[in-house]
Amino acid sequence: MTESFGDKVINFNRQLNFSGSLPDGFKVINPYMDNPETMQVMQQFYHKFYSDTEQRKFIVGINPSRHGAGVTGVPFTDTKRLESVCGIKMESAHTHEISSVFMYDMIAEYGGAATFYKQFYINSPFPLAIVRKTKEGNWLNANYYDDASLFEMVKEFMILTLKNNISIGLDTSEVYVLGKKNALFIQKLNKEAHLFEQLKVLEHPRYIQQYKSKEKQLYIDKYILTLNNQL
Repeated sequence: MTESFGDKVINFNRQLNFSGSLPDGFKVINPYMDNPETMQVMQQFYHKFYSDTEQRKFIVGINPSRHGAGVTGVPFTDTKRLESVCGIKMESAHTHEISSVFMYDMIAEYGGAATFYKQFYINSPFPLAIVRKTKEGNWLNANYYDDASLFEMVKEFMILTLKNNISIGLDTSEVYVLGKKNALFIQKLNKEAHLFEQLKVLEHPRYIQQYKSKEKQLYIDKYILTLNNQL
C-alpha cells in the first residue's frame, strides 16, 4: 500500500532528534519526546488533512515556538485552534500563540483548513523549539538566526531537514518563506544546497499580529494572492 503524505510526515516527526552542540544558554525542546499527547494529536492532524498522496507547496517558517508547534507538534497551531478549527482536542496543555491567530484567520479566508492543507504543507528548517536562558534564569523563545554561532551549529541539520521535507512530496519550483530575516538565511542555505527554484517572501505572522494588526486584512489578502500566484 502506498504511504500517504501524512504518514510520511508522521514518520519524519517520529524520527526528529537534534543531538548536535549548541552555544551556552540555548537548548532545544522536542515536543514529541517531552509529551506523549503531542505525538497523538500530531498524528490525528496529519491523518485528517494529509491522508492522500498529492504533492503540496511548501511554506517555510523559522522554528516552532514553545506555545505553538512546540506543544501541539503542528506548525503555527496552538491548542485553541487545534481544537476550534481542526477539531482535535488536547487535554494536557492549553496554549495561545499569536502567530496561530493570524494563520488561521488567513486559512479561514483561503477556504478553510481542509482546502488549505490539501494544497500546502508548513514546516520549519529547524523543526524543534529553541529557547534561550535570560540573565534572570527564565527560558524564552529563540530563533535559529538569533546568534551567529547557533546558526553555524544547526546549519547542516537544517539543510538535511529541508531535504527530508522535500522528499515527503513537495513542489520545489517555488517556496513561500515567512519572515524577511528568515528569508535571508533560507537564501544562504538554498545557494549552498540547491533546494528550491524560487523563493517568495511573506511577512511573518508574529510580526503582523504584533506590529501591523490594524493592517491585518491587507496582509491576509497579500498572503492569499501570493499563495495563489497572483502576486
